[in-house]
Amino acid sequence: MQGFRTEDIRNVLLLSHTGAGKTSLAEAMLYDAGVTTRLGKVDDGNTVADFEPEEIKRRSSISTSLLPFEWKKTKINVIDVPGYFDFVGEVKSALRVADGAVIVVCAASGVEVGTEIVWEYADEIGLPRIIFVNKIDRENADFSKVVEQIEERFGRRCVPVQFPIGSQDNFQGVFDLISMQPSGHAIPQDWIDAFREKLVEGVAETDDDLATKYLEGEEITEEDIRSALRTGIRENKIAPILVGTALRDRNIPELLDAICNYLPSPKDRGEIAVHRGEAEEMLEPDDSAPLSALVFKTSADPYVGKMSYLRVFSGAISSDSSVWNAGQGKAERIGQLYTMRGKTQEPTPQIVAGDIGVVTKLADTGTGDTLSRQDHPVSFDPIEFPPPNFSVAVYPKTKADFDKLGMVLNKLNEEDPSLSLRRDADTGETILSGHGEAQLEVVADKMKRKFSLAADFTVPRIPYKETVTVPVEAEYKHKKQTGGHGQYGHVLIRIEPLPRGGGYEFEEKIVGGAIPKNYIPAVGKGITEGLQEGVLAGCPIVDLKVILYDGTYHPVDSSDIAFKIAGSHALRKGVSQAQPVLLEPIMSVKITVPDAFTGDVMGGLNGKRARIMGMNPEGGVNIIEAQAPLAEMLRYSIDLRSMTQGRGSYTIRFSHYEEVPAHLAQKIIAEAAKEKDRA
Repeated sequence: MQGFRTEDIRNVLLLSHTGAGKTSLAEAMLYDAGVTTRLGKVDDGNTVADFEPEEIKRRSSISTSLLPFEWKKTKINVIDVPGYFDFVGEVKSALRVADGAVIVVCAASGVEVGTEIVWEYADEIGLPRIIFVNKIDRENADFSKVVEQIEERFGRRCVPVQFPIGSQDNFQGVFDLISMQPSGHAIPQDWIDAFREKLVEGVAETDDDLATKYLEGEEITEEDIRSALRTGIRENKIAPILVGTALRDRNIPELLDAICNYLPSPKDRGEIAVHRGEAEEMLEPDDSAPLSALVFKTSADPYVGKMSYLRVFSGAISSDSSVWNAGQGKAERIGQLYTMRGKTQEPTPQIVAGDIGVVTKLADTGTGDTLSRQDHPVSFDPIEFPPPNFSVAVYPKTKADFDKLGMVLNKLNEEDPSLSLRRDADTGETILSGHGEAQLEVVADKMKRKFSLAADFTVPRIPYKETVTVPVEAEYKHKKQTGGHGQYGHVLIRIEPLPRGGGYEFEEKIVGGAIPKNYIPAVGKGITEGLQEGVLAGCPIVDLKVILYDGTYHPVDSSDIAFKIAGSHALRKGVSQAQPVLLEPIMSVKITVPDAFTGDVMGGLNGKRARIMGMNPEGGVNIIEAQAPLAEMLRYSIDLRSMTQGRGSYTIRFSHYEEVPAHLAQKIIAEAAKEKDRA
């Protein structure tokens, strides 16, 4: 592909609810641009965008694909991202490098929850957009109804610029409401007049001069409309609605024309804000400006190695050069640069300002890092991902793979930074968190395919703890004679409960040398080790104070190990007498839910032993704050999606520990005993 100037590039993100036809639309674009010789189909597993085995198996996009092509002397970098919410990290990354978006809406299904979510994402960053009503040839397709839904959900700035001639099996083409060219088909004039009026009103609202012409009854010309659309889209004042069908490749060239004519180039988007040390600096989107490039995706290719997808915002990157990663404080060697189209790599000598490409085998650079010049180091704000709230415990199927597990999970986390990986100190489990079952199932598939590592994903164990509720005194004498020196250690301790969250305190009040000073640390160590396994369910013991106040020793047989054993046994004896109870983690939950689903969500929380702490209405949604046991919230993302048709979201964080209700504690203790017997 020949070189292009910054002003001749369009970086376009395809966004939609899953199943609306983004990937099929991208396939039709490639076909009409002459890049491919046949229309691939998602159901057949032969599209350019969905090339990963997991995508072919699921017949759905799970990762970002870059699909560049030339259309009428303009380079269009189409970025196809998943529509399913589990893969929201891919969407968030791609939003950072797009200059415009095509929102794809199914003519039969209408505006779905995924459409609403991606529209909000685009609104958050002021991303210019075009709406494409796809699948107009489908059964139950209704363009007028979909336009009404779009206007209702997203406002009157969404205006049709085309009208379908026929629909469903009778779809024959489109009528252009801008040029008003005769179509050769019989279309009711009142329909044309109504949609034309919507368009004229919409463009008039974007420009004061046009508004004056409209109110004074002057004619709004075709050129007026095109000029207003060009400016209004780039200023996010209007979003034109086009219509067609990707699978039958109808009206796709007109959509490509609209992308070139109306969506902004990187040059149109203006200066770029970067950080240079503590100061902010503005850079021009120009090849001559200092280099700034954002790595927005990382993947591992079995043949090429680590691949870093990047967008150059200013300056240019050349093959066989050196750049500076300011965040890591390290230089990176740039080898061969590539233009990617799906999985196909095409070498390129340079990536200019505004363009997108790939570099391989960067040593220290990951997703979200900025590449710049060492003499002019700059950085972008990091890519922000929604906090993951769906977790699994990961166990390798064989002991031989245990050491390999951490390395593999870290590599997959590098590919998808929206994942979270940690080791739970209380349960000893490796915890992998994401945004839903599908995302973590894909991780399991990749582990097996790329790294030959099979693993079990299970529900994480709850990190229960134990504590005491009343003060007690306990005594233990460790006395053992084995021939020669024996073992002797005798301690008396007092155990007192501490407030919740108080942890553990150890105090010694030995008087008169009842226990020599050099043995006291051994008693403390024995008690500390004894805290790791409680008397009820083998959970760590917390929120207590232990006072060592008396004891005896033997001048020959006493030793550190003897007093350590005595301390451990005294603790266990005392805790068992101190009316021990089981504690469970309580989480603070903040749920954002539309008004219509608030009652169902509140009822669901009541069934999860939750306490409602408050509710605040905010812009058509309610924000519910609650506290609930972790045991009840492990799979709440599934429940919330079901109750709210996917429109609800939530965040969760640890708050404190509370006593487990007695009837539930007995079940937990009984299950722990069974596990111990099985072990």
